[in-house]
Amino acid sequence: MAKLNIEDILAYLEEATILELNELVSAIEEKFDVTAAAPVAVAAAGAEEDAAPAEVTVTLTDVGATKVAVIKAVREITGLGLVDAKKLVDATPAKIKENIPADEAAKIKETLEAAGASVEVK
Repeated sequence: MAKLNIEDILAYLEEATILELNELVSAIEEKFDVTAAAPVAVAAAGAEEDAAPAEVTVTLTDVGATKVAVIKAVREITGLGLVDAKKLVDATPAKIKENIPADEAAKIKETLEAAGASVEVK
């Protein structure tokens, strides 16, 4: 019985149709009593974790036309005094809060956007 070398296998895989590849996977699963679905599910679960990080940073990217309202919102969010909140807004782009839960960041973003600012959450 002749053995296929790696180059022959790769050449076949490059030329095979999706249906042929599907039949090959099914045959391998049946022959070796394995499933190709489990690694795919694990990869998908890992991708979901990467898509939604546990902690994010809220960055003020643009003050907009209502600077005073944005300063008030930043003051409310951060607990800073008026002068420090103004300095932070004047330093745009500026990190408003770092390493916070995504749901808290969403509320902060909503507050700042309601005040007229542009915000980035990463």
